[in-house]
Amino acid sequence: MPETPPPSIRPTPPRAAPTPPSAPPAAGGGARVSPVLILMLGSLSAMAPLSMDMYLPSLPRITTGLHTQDALVQLTLTSCLAGLALGQLVAGPLSDALGRRRPLVVGLVLYAASTAACALAPNVELLIAGRLLQGLSGAAGIVIARAVVRDLFDGLAAARFATTLMMVSGSAPLLAPILGGQLLRVTSWRGIFAFLAVLGVVLLAAAALRVPETLPRERRRSGGLPDTLRAMRALLADRLFSAYLLTVAFGFGTLFAFIAGSPYVVQEVFHGSAQRYSLIFALVELGLVGMTQVTGRLLLGRFASHRIQLAGVLGLALSGVLLVLACTVWHAGLWPVTGLLCLMAVALGTSTPPSSALALQQAPHAAGTASALVGSVQFLTGALAPALVGLGGHGSALPMAVVVLGFALAALLAFVLLARPWQAVPDPLRM
Repeated sequence: MPETPPPSIRPTPPRAAPTPPSAPPAAGGGARVSPVLILMLGSLSAMAPLSMDMYLPSLPRITTGLHTQDALVQLTLTSCLAGLALGQLVAGPLSDALGRRRPLVVGLVLYAASTAACALAPNVELLIAGRLLQGLSGAAGIVIARAVVRDLFDGLAAARFATTLMMVSGSAPLLAPILGGQLLRVTSWRGIFAFLAVLGVVLLAAAALRVPETLPRERRRSGGLPDTLRAMRALLADRLFSAYLLTVAFGFGTLFAFIAGSPYVVQEVFHGSAQRYSLIFALVELGLVGMTQVTGRLLLGRFASHRIQLAGVLGLALSGVLLVLACTVWHAGLWPVTGLLCLMAVALGTSTPPSSALALQQAPHAAGTASALVGSVQFLTGALAPALVGLGGHGSALPMAVVVLGFALAALLAFVLLARPWQAVPDPLRM
């Protein structure tokens, strides 16, 4: 990859729409993007954690309410993750061909409708189907938000703006389980899905009014499915793109293992309440979001990207090893396990910002397709986590710990073998 000039913000004027007005300036100065657009893109990025995390405290109650088994209820998480993965493969290329706005609006309409269907599901089978549709439609917001960032910014500026979005979207996983736990005080699990449906309608109205078109017609891809498949094949053949892609995907597998196993570990293994679970979940997510901000604002541009990524994946592997030891040798209680999960989140917050930014940096002319690949592989990997954790049962925290360790080692191997951090390469995120 050729060496880039010093990073700067280089917004692309949208067609038939005003240039987005204002955001915190990235390194190098330049035009600004409006706080409203930052909030909207962050909210769209938050759709996945909201859809997954808000109902987590209610998983045991869904099992009881629908007279089913824990393993089947966990499939509602798997189906949502699978939908998010597959939906991005559709929404990303469509947004490269049709522009960003139309696929986004259609996706939000379908998201609100499918979420309302989840609230009305009479059995677990229909709830699983509704969650699949919820993921498929909600994927549009996630992939298009990332593509808009790539439309507007380049290099270090893109990485830092993505970090700003993470600060907005990161509040969702912090607040979602707490809000879900509080909603369970006054309503059932169906009320949580009803709340999400209303939120989908609000986002739809806001997106229709405030998100501009950032991909001009002259930059759109028009080759249809064959062109999309060629672009995907070229990206996957790029060794560095695949390195960053798999590092993000396997890294987030550790987080999804926590998401899948923690409701049962906290509430059934350690006999905590739904509210205590919400607090622990928020602590872990706070470690992730806080370290993401530190990495994006303080580390990127000052240290080599590959060194930052290597520190992150080594930290992930260490946290996985310590979690397994805590469950098998030390027989640790709830709070030591929580501390190790926070260490896992901090390591993930170190490796993710440079990996995501560098992956999109490899595809300046197919940002939607690249964003779709990053997101879809990430969520497909995450969809495996609930099934893998469920195979070990819910009698201890060990199944969750083993899956965390497995994904952490996979992230470390993918990064070391494909990115080859010992080799000197141009670093577009370095000042």
